[in-house]
Amino acid sequence: MAHESAIKKYAQKAGYQPLEDRCIIVKYAPENLSEKITAFFNSEFYVLQMCEHELILLPFDPTWRNLRKDISLELPYGDIQSVELEEDGFNTVITIRTGTDTIRMTAQQKELSDLRASGVYATLYTGEYKNWHKENMVGMLAALKDLGNR
Repeated sequence: MAHESAIKKYAQKAGYQPLEDRCIIVKYAPENLSEKITAFFNSEFYVLQMCEHELILLPFDPTWRNLRKDISLELPYGDIQSVELEEDGFNTVITIRTGTDTIRMTAQQKELSDLRASGVYATLYTGEYKNWHKENMVGMLAALKDLGNR
């Protein structure tokens, strides 16, 4: 369980300028039904964080559910040619295309986030429950869509 402020601090220490309220929990998206079945049991989650000039992917440690000190992906905004969002069951598939790659991630929809893994990783109790994945989803998806419209 990572505090949103811890994500911001880690991104800043790594040399990035994270944007406020622009992070969500994601996994890499499966390509077909067989992969969907195995992905269901996969516990490799990441924070997708928008920064001033790039997207970064920060991995969680599946055992301890805290951030690993690693940047799994850095994608400069200038490299992004398109961003597509597609509803897939209880998830939203985010497809980012560059000149050379297609990156597909899936994010658990905010409505059930409190009951699913994204809620486990993103829910904090500070006198009341706060699920930053749920709170950030709408704004983050709109901002990602805007990246693809540049």
